[in-house]
Amino acid sequence: MVDDFLAEAALERPQTLQRLNELFQAWLTECYQTRVHSAVPDHPSPEAAFRADPEPLRWVSVDDLAAAFRRVDTRKVDKAGCISFLGQKYEVGLAWLGQTVDVVYDPQSPEDLTIEVAGHTPWTVHPLVIGEHAGRRPALPDHLGPTPATQSRVLRAAEERSQREDGEPTPAVSYRNWADEGGTSHV
Repeated sequence: MVDDFLAEAALERPQTLQRLNELFQAWLTECYQTRVHSAVPDHPSPEAAFRADPEPLRWVSVDDLAAAFRRVDTRKVDKAGCISFLGQKYEVGLAWLGQTVDVVYDPQSPEDLTIEVAGHTPWTVHPLVIGEHAGRRPALPDHLGPTPATQSRVLRAAEERSQREDGEPTPAVSYRNWADEGGTSHV
């Protein structure tokens, strides 16, 4: 079947994938589905067998389809009753401290999670929002913050010290007034 199409497509030499898909759709509709198949002996073709089926088509509900593509992950509930999922905190409840729960989520929108625990009805959790009284500290008012310096305190102190001195440098060690117990100077 595939070889038949590829042989025909090679003669057409399609330059793009879109053109190849168009050729395949035309071949599938006009050639493959209308030929006699050994898999459907009571009907002349697969298309005729499909149209003759008295059983109506059953469409899957949107919820069932979404549930089929959900993913499941496990998380351990911390001592605050929260789990961490994709860098976000979710409050599960204090009743589940230290327990492992199943997190069911849609990979396309992981904001709302469904938590499943054996023997309990599943429930939905949302990202934890910490209120304004538990968030960051507010910024200090301007009058309590640091004030910009208008002059260097270090240079001012050095200048005052240098003006107090009499101009004679103070030696590191002075032996002038050193004498032994008898009052004799050895210097």
